Amino acid sequence: MRLGIDWGGTKIEIIALSNEGSELFRQRVDTPRDDYQGCLEAVKHLVNEAETATSQSGTLGLGIPGSLSPKSGLVKNANSTWMNGKPLDKDLEYVIGRPVRIQNDANCLAVSEATDGAGAGAHIVHAVIIGTGCGSGIAIDARAHQGANGIGGEWGAITVPWLKEDEFPGPDSWIGHQGVIDRWCSGTGFQLDYKEKTGTLLKGHEIMALKRSGDPVATHVYEAYVSRLARSLAMSANLLDPDVFVLGGGMSNIDELYEDLPPAMVPYIFSDTFDTPIRKAVHGDSSGVRGAAWLWN
Repeated sequence: MRLGIDWGGTKIEIIALSNEGSELFRQRVDTPRDDYQGCLEAVKHLVNEAETATSQSGTLGLGIPGSLSPKSGLVKNANSTWMNGKPLDKDLEYVIGRPVRIQNDANCLAVSEATDGAGAGAHIVHAVIIGTGCGSGIAIDARAHQGANGIGGEWGAITVPWLKEDEFPGPDSWIGHQGVIDRWCSGTGFQLDYKEKTGTLLKGHEIMALKRSGDPVATHVYEAYVSRLARSLAMSANLLDPDVFVLGGGMSNIDELYEDLPPAMVPYIFSDTFDTPIRKAVHGDSSGVRGAAWLWN
């Protein structure tokens, strides 16, 4: 049996998978925010619940909104800031009494979809989370590409490429950079762009309902969002040239994106052809936690 944990800013979720990939158990609890020790105890509780319910023990993989530094072994770049600077793998191994494998949550999405999802069988999968934030992960032959410095796939802090005059320098992000992918290509950025133009904060699906009804402001905001995400994906295509892009997170449920993104990318692709598919994550919100379980492949 394989256990996977998705440690997010609002919830911590566990899944138990059989070796063949069928779901045996699943449960989530609210994240004890700003309480590192409380989060460790929440993970321990979920592992106990899963193993009690299944009468089995399992390997444990963990997806986090950050990564472990290869140099220090400590968590870095996590927007759940209370885990930064902590030896999370060592602390969890002590609490639950077994080895753990930890990867960035976007890498877990990539691993999940490369294993038995939208990128199954592909050599290189670039998975992009377009939700509260906008991170990405890379899987090569269904294994997470962490990189020499633990920052493989960390595109969220990069400035949206080919900035237009009316976009420069762009809004501030949580890390202090301006105009970055995490701020402009996330669902949060989509909502804030609409608020900036109207003074009204709406959810993404509400903005899309207005766009589909012909509202000109919502249409403009959507088209600007497509352009920024397309330029960001084109940068990846030029550098990495993956076999498939996979989109996860709340914005990935906007069906129009899969038709509108490819032609918006073409002017920025350094090639005479571009036919790389852009697909929705097969496992949806489950991809991250499933990918954590698959880290022991």
